[in-house]
Amino acid sequence: MTISKILKKLTAFSLVSTAVLLSSTATAAPLKIGVVPGIFADSVVVAAQEAKQQGVDVQVIEFTDWATPNVALDAGDIDLNYYQNSNYLANAVRDKGFKLVSVQPGILSYLGLYSLKHATLADLPDGAKVAIASDAVNVGRGLRLLQHAGLITLRPETGLLGTPDDIVSNPKNLKFVEVEGPQLARATQDVDLAQGFPYFILASKAFDATKALSLTSYEDDSWAIQFVARSDKTKDPRIAQFLEVYKTSPAVREAIDQFYQGEKKLYRLTWLPH
Repeated sequence: MTISKILKKLTAFSLVSTAVLLSSTATAAPLKIGVVPGIFADSVVVAAQEAKQQGVDVQVIEFTDWATPNVALDAGDIDLNYYQNSNYLANAVRDKGFKLVSVQPGILSYLGLYSLKHATLADLPDGAKVAIASDAVNVGRGLRLLQHAGLITLRPETGLLGTPDDIVSNPKNLKFVEVEGPQLARATQDVDLAQGFPYFILASKAFDATKALSLTSYEDDSWAIQFVARSDKTKDPRIAQFLEVYKTSPAVREAIDQFYQGEKKLYRLTWLPH
């Protein structure tokens, strides 16, 4: 065999070895999942522990706001995030041009109306101050809950992104204050009524999340929190394996139920029949 042929064989072997090494490294890379504090983070941590036993290393990264997890996912800094419903995702994709898609629905955590000053909605005074979320999707969601509770009426053609300008009837002359979603639990003490996310209230222990004056138990699964990935990463086998663990793990279900204090009126698991 000539020297040139030997060199060619060695080069080919080197390239194959490098490819195998890179493939092995990619497979061994941790699956990075972005979450927000509360049960979304806690349940993912439980599933991550079980996934590790199956050879999938999961790194849970906690964010404190609702914008950064999508930015990080779109940039490829994380592989999944788990904090937003599909309506919020659709609005983010439309506004920012993110190439992100839902790969599995998760917990449907209901939205509530809470008051630390009044025992019933009927007790709200004229001109009551009401705190609602500041992001477009949850403003609309909160206003629909207020309408469902009989406090306001929205224009019939109002879509998901409704605003206070869509209110056509407001008998109690409610005054609206927009607050960033994660801060609504703290803001509740400063207003007569507040839109509240039970998972934030439970995580902060600000007050009793089970004492909602009204809840969105009528909502469909589009409001469930979604596992979201980049559109070019949806076939990642690590993602499929982790999601299977999350759906089938009794420990995950137990952690979720304990977080919600056994109150099924606060949440629903969308992957289970109901």
